[in-house]
Amino acid sequence: MTKLKYERPIIKRLENSMPNKFGMRTEFKPMTHIEGVAVKDIIDKYGSPVYVISESVIRKTYHNAQRAFNTRYPKVQFAWSYKTNYLSAVCNTFHQLGSWAEVVSGFEYDKALGNGVDGRNIIFNGPDKTRLDLIKAIENKSLIHIDHLDEYYMILDLAEELSLRPQVAIRVNMDTGIYPIWDRFGFNYENGQAWDVLNKIMISKKMDLIGLHAHIGTYMMTAAPYGIAAKKLADLAVGIKQKYDYYIKYIDLGGGFASKNTLKGAYLPAEDTNPSFDEYAEAITSSLLNSNIHPDHLPTLILETGRALIDDSAYLLGSVIANKRNSIGKRTTILDIGVNLLFTSFWYEHKITPAQSFSHHVEDTVLYGPLCMNIDVIRENISLPLLNTGDHVVIHRVGAYNMTQWMQFITLRPNVLMITESGDVEIIREQEQMSTISNLEKVPKHLSSFEL
Repeated sequence: MTKLKYERPIIKRLENSMPNKFGMRTEFKPMTHIEGVAVKDIIDKYGSPVYVISESVIRKTYHNAQRAFNTRYPKVQFAWSYKTNYLSAVCNTFHQLGSWAEVVSGFEYDKALGNGVDGRNIIFNGPDKTRLDLIKAIENKSLIHIDHLDEYYMILDLAEELSLRPQVAIRVNMDTGIYPIWDRFGFNYENGQAWDVLNKIMISKKMDLIGLHAHIGTYMMTAAPYGIAAKKLADLAVGIKQKYDYYIKYIDLGGGFASKNTLKGAYLPAEDTNPSFDEYAEAITSSLLNSNIHPDHLPTLILETGRALIDDSAYLLGSVIANKRNSIGKRTTILDIGVNLLFTSFWYEHKITPAQSFSHHVEDTVLYGPLCMNIDVIRENISLPLLNTGDHVVIHRVGAYNMTQWMQFITLRPNVLMITESGDVEIIREQEQMSTISNLEKVPKHLSSFEL
């Protein structure tokens, strides 16, 4: 019979479903399995920490989003945001579901091509498109979203040089009632910048204007601004038809839909407050259908949402290294997961669940990572049962940005796994080795040896 671990007694007032300023009292349930696979078995085989992505959750979430828009609008096309998570297994899951690729760099563009995406199904966004990037995109008939006039003039020169007609759209920034206005990218609607470049494109007759694009912000916690953005883009489309007798082919509303992760400082959980796909869809599609665009020439609605489609599907599994008390006696627990692997811990209060059974004594705890830097804090305060060295935890909703903004800092990056729809566990990115780093380094000859 295994001897139970000692836990010091705690005196705590019992409350029967009574709320306080943080909401209802916390009920803990261990998360011992992910998609039927034991967390302990995953860590024993693949190490700790380790990322785990559920293919089933990706597909289910995508279908929910697709249903929300397809039931409200006749022509909808999703484009997977590579910057959100560009692991090929993730990207290809979305491509199998019918999603195009949306990229913001030459690196991401090449990755999309390498994954087998036809150039005509790649949307190229961002302010930093090199001349070589643009040549490749023009030759592949990709959809180039012009960000600034310098880019426009470069494309104009390339159109003449290559004797090809680039397929272009413009990015439009605007006032949608959300502040600060995202006016760093694209051409402003209110001050006439957008019309200025549209006139240049149409009058030059050197390229095909096929779309209008807006990305109004990130983690948008209300749907109404999307309706305003859709209306303003529709007004531009109507203006183009009136002035040039020309119908654009698509309106791209970008991304920015919020996931169910709770932002730091939020009063209520995101699951209770953030819009659903249906709410975003209602705001966008109603504006397009109620606009003066001729119903026989409705443009395709393109959506580049990333975070809301992928966050729920991924977990980060880790282990407890040690427990301490800080200078004021507060419990601190050190995990083997640092902010180098969980970049979103800087702005989310991630849900964190023990991966084994426990008693129901809880205590306010600070969760630190293993890095030798003071900002390596996973949660500043969380009510948790007493975790012991070697216990495991599951951090929820880590699918967006953590596997693109992660850093090789102090520790090497771990395995990334996917649990397939059939229940198989597959490594989709191997853990780094010393050679991953050292093979890229070069040491000058005079520094190749030393004596101590």
